[in-house]
Amino acid sequence: MTITDFARLCGCNPQTLRYYDRMELLKPARVDPWSGYRYYDEGQALDFVKIKNLQTAGFTIGEIKTLLPVKNEGIIAAFDRKIAEQQERLEQIKTIQRSYLNEMRQMEEKLREARKAVAQAMEGYDPREEFGIDQATYEEITGSVDHYFDDLLSSGQYDRFKMNEDEEQLALTSPDYEIVYEKHGWQHVKDFLHECSTLPDGAGYGLRFELLPGKADHTAFANVALSLLIRANAPKRRSLELHVTDSADGQNHFWLMRRK
Repeated sequence: MTITDFARLCGCNPQTLRYYDRMELLKPARVDPWSGYRYYDEGQALDFVKIKNLQTAGFTIGEIKTLLPVKNEGIIAAFDRKIAEQQERLEQIKTIQRSYLNEMRQMEEKLREARKAVAQAMEGYDPREEFGIDQATYEEITGSVDHYFDDLLSSGQYDRFKMNEDEEQLALTSPDYEIVYEKHGWQHVKDFLHECSTLPDGAGYGLRFELLPGKADHTAFANVALSLLIRANAPKRRSLELHVTDSADGQNHFWLMRRK
């Protein structure tokens, strides 16, 4: 019978039979040397059923080729082995799932703890002298920071939050950044922040502050600095990273670095 008739008998399309032919799983009984038409015997339908079932069960092409000449007892044994493999794989997936859920719970707990710590730090911080902003602006900033945590917790995208900024990532010698602005010996951020507040759209930046010891709570300071830059550049798309550390030479320092 023609490939079309045989496909109808098997309940498939001719493309499937041509694929099986290319893979040398089910060759036609005869190929017309002049037209190239494929012809199949009705009895080959049993081989098709065997191939289709093995393929559906997850056997590879190589495994199916090996099993085609095997008697039913051998094929049943192969199914038993495949079932055992799948059961083992299922247990592995369940273990991974439990580990994932546990890690997500830990990340959520860390995020809630970080949110609480940030809220406490910002509640006791007065940014007016340092940043030159009024109370209403600061309340808007604290609200936006709280909304940021709300968004992270509701979305489950905890990887967007960095629990601890990497000191080396924003080191002045980092090969990933180039310094585009720096200010040294300043008294307050409000004295210079406007000089570098306009950031090109789509770029990535790192901000590094080295502050006099005890000058400010680093957590609150960092959140205000980032928030002011974000507000100044809305609605531009850019990524900002920030690191605050104590100064070692008795002066305040700031560097704005652009990701290469």
